[in-house]
Amino acid sequence: MKRLYLQIYLTVIASLVAFAIAAGALWWLYVDQLVPHPMEVIAEAAQSLPPAHAPVAQQQESVNRLALRLRGDVALYASDRTLIAQAGRPLPPPEAGRGPRAWTVPLADGRWVVARVSREYFRARRPGPLLMLALVALAVGVGAYPVVRRVTRRLEKLKARVDEFGAGELSARVTVEGRDEVAQLAASFNRAASQIEVLVRAHKALLANASHELRTPLARIRMAVELMKDGADPLRRAELERDIAELDALIEEILLASRLDAMHEQAALEQVDLLGLAAEECARYEEAELDGEPVSVQGDARLLRRMIRNLLENAQRHGAPPIELRVSKAGERAEIRVRDHGTGVPEAEREKVFEPFYRRAGSSEGTGLGLSLVRQIARRHGGDAAYSAGADNCFAVQIPLTGATGR
Repeated sequence: MKRLYLQIYLTVIASLVAFAIAAGALWWLYVDQLVPHPMEVIAEAAQSLPPAHAPVAQQQESVNRLALRLRGDVALYASDRTLIAQAGRPLPPPEAGRGPRAWTVPLADGRWVVARVSREYFRARRPGPLLMLALVALAVGVGAYPVVRRVTRRLEKLKARVDEFGAGELSARVTVEGRDEVAQLAASFNRAASQIEVLVRAHKALLANASHELRTPLARIRMAVELMKDGADPLRRAELERDIAELDALIEEILLASRLDAMHEQAALEQVDLLGLAAEECARYEEAELDGEPVSVQGDARLLRRMIRNLLENAQRHGAPPIELRVSKAGERAEIRVRDHGTGVPEAEREKVFEPFYRRAGSSEGTGLGLSLVRQIARRHGGDAAYSAGADNCFAVQIPLTGATGR
C-alpha cells in the first residue's frame, strides 16, 4: 500500500540517485575528458616535430598542424633565434619574453616553439561546472515535479470541496484517488460530510414538521375563543386573540424559514414586476408611500412579495411615519429601498438585525425573523439585503435583473 511518506521518501532517493549520476558524468567530463591546457598541447606536439636537419617544408607542415589544433599562431625558432617556420600572425623570438596568451617551449635540440592561443580555443571547452550543476538541478526538479504535483493537486481538490461544504453545499464530496494518507483524508471528509448532511437535513425536517404540527393546537385554541363569544371579558378576549395572531405569525415565519433552508432547487421562475408587487403591498399600509420605475426580475413572486411585506412591517413596527418605498434600477440590479423616519439602527446592530430571532435593544415586538427572511429571500435570488446608513432608518435590497442565481 502506497503511503504519502513512502512517495516522498522515494522521490528524495530518486533525486539523490539522479544527482549522483549527474555528478559522475560531470567528473567524467571535467577530469577524464577535459580539453587539454595549451601548454600540454604544445609540449606534446613538440615531441613529434621533425628534427632540426629536416626540410623546412616538413617543419612548416608540422607548425601548421599545431596552429590549427590550437586555433592560434605558432612560430618555430632555431637555437640562434632565427625563424624557421611560422603559421598565423608573427610572434616574437623567445628572448622577447612571453606575450599575451603566448607560451614558449624549448626543444632538446635547442630550437624553440612559441605559440599564442586564440579565444576560440577556450570557447571550445565544455560548459562550466555551474551550468552543469544548474542543468542537474533542473533535471531533478523536473523528475520530482509529477510526484509532488499529484499530491498537491489532490490537496487542492480537497480544499475546494471543503470550501464548498463550508459555504453551505452539504452535498460536496471529494473523489478518492490512490490509497495514501491524502486518500484516507478525503475518505474521512466524505464520511464526516455525509453524517453532517444527514443531521442537518433531519434538523431542518424536524423544524418544518414541528412548525406544521403547531397549527393544529393553534386552530383548536382559536375555535375555543370563538365559542366563548360574548361570555368572556372583551379585554381578555382581545388580548388572547392578539396572542394567537402573534403565535400564528411566528409559526408562519419559522415554517417559511425552514422551507427556504430545505429547498435545494429553485422554484419555477417567472418575470415579476417589483413595482406592481410593491404597489399591492403598500396598499395594506395607510402610511406607506410608493415611488420608482417599473422593474422586472426573474424570481418567485410569492417569496418576493413576502420580502417586501416584511420590509414594510419592519418599518411600521420600529420606525416612524411616513414609510417610503422606492423601486429602481442600479446598474444590472433591481433595488428596493424602504425608508422610515424613525431612529436609525446602531452601527453595532446593523448586521445582527438580519440574524434569526434577534430583536433590537429595547424592542419586544415581532418574532425576530422578518429581516432574516428578507436576506434569505434576497440571496436565494442572487442578491442581498443590507442596512443603508443615513439620517433615517433605511433597508435596501438588490437583486440581479437577469434572474435568480443564489441558493
